[in-house]
Amino acid sequence: MLNLYKLEIFVQVVQQGSFSGAAERLLMTQSGVSQHIQELEASLGSQLFERGRRGVTLTSTGKKLYEYTTRILALVAEAENAVTNVEQLASGQVRVGTTPGVGVYLLPEWIQSFRQRYPKLMVELQNSITPRIVDDLLAGRLDLGFIEGELDKSVNPNLGSHSLEEIEQFVVVGQKHQFWGRKNITIHELSGQAFIMRQADSQTRIWLDQALQHHNVRPLIAAEFDNVESIKRSVIMGNTLTILPEYAVRDEQAFGILQLVAIDGKPLMRTLKMIWDQRHFFSPITKSLLTHLQGCFPALRELVA
Repeated sequence: MLNLYKLEIFVQVVQQGSFSGAAERLLMTQSGVSQHIQELEASLGSQLFERGRRGVTLTSTGKKLYEYTTRILALVAEAENAVTNVEQLASGQVRVGTTPGVGVYLLPEWIQSFRQRYPKLMVELQNSITPRIVDDLLAGRLDLGFIEGELDKSVNPNLGSHSLEEIEQFVVVGQKHQFWGRKNITIHELSGQAFIMRQADSQTRIWLDQALQHHNVRPLIAAEFDNVESIKRSVIMGNTLTILPEYAVRDEQAFGILQLVAIDGKPLMRTLKMIWDQRHFFSPITKSLLTHLQGCFPALRELVA
């Protein structure tokens, strides 16, 4: 009789392409994974993998079993979601990765409202850059990602992506800057201005460099920081500027120490997205979080219907 636990290990070997990769994902030893696969093959009387120096590939029998197993695990996940009462769980967690702006200024509020409804559940939040969030999702270290970074879907065919909201990016200045007091400017007025920017390898910086280049804007890079708070503090103290969404500077606006300046035509727009590993199913806790967030983002309804 097929053992569900061994089938889950089998799927990980297929998806990771090796016993060592599956062992790392499952927090097991490589010998332990190998033993489970050998026992599964013995119980079926069939070889499931061709072993090679660079990993393993499925045999024809292995391909058939993988097709059935994905359907079995999908049905198990459907059953788990159908009968689990999340409100009665004694504990549980969902692991979320976010880019800095989302993680600092948006997600804490979402998490608090979720925790008020489900006080026994925990949301583990990790702030990082987009490429690292993608890597952590595909390696099973995260359940969900919320990012504003752009994605190359061709490089990550297993990555699911769902757009949540279009977010306008503004010029942000302090009281010493010449743009202080202005409500809007043209994109070309940014040429020659001193910018405080994110670090060069961040998706936000790559996006902004490309957007400015597209409009033939040549900025002066005054400084680079790896977090939004440092960027804002530098802009407050000097005559530099930066580019940020409105949600990141609400407090500073209220205190009159930073000002948003709109750019004519809204040429700098980014898309807030949720990303996940499509090879895996949403757990009941993850699905509950997504259901909870539908109030903020109605676009999530089609994912958790």
